[in-house]
Amino acid sequence: MPAAAADEDAQLKGVLDGVRVIERELLNALERFGIKRMQPMNEQFNPHLHQAVMEIPRSDVPSGQVVQVFQPGYTIEDRVLRPAMVAVAKGGPKAAPAGETQGRPPGDDDATPD
Repeated sequence: MPAAAADEDAQLKGVLDGVRVIERELLNALERFGIKRMQPMNEQFNPHLHQAVMEIPRSDVPSGQVVQVFQPGYTIEDRVLRPAMVAVAKGGPKAAPAGETQGRPPGDDDATPD
């Protein structure tokens, strides 16, 4: 529904507010049992947590970054119940490897010293 439609019709606004309250209470009930909602917007794509349904050409964000979430995912403890359906950036600058973001120099592979 258009965003302005709820502002124009008081009954429609009441229905929309009721649906939002029900959604909030449902999410609170799920969280009490350890089920958490994932909103991976602007995170690096992780195939264990996300399901990429399309790639979007973007030069302003790193390649492989989530740029749109179609459906949020859910986890229970450390297991994925449902992966988030996302669109991933394609063609931007390369994302920094996880090791470099933790202050480790490139090429340092945790090898044992001689």
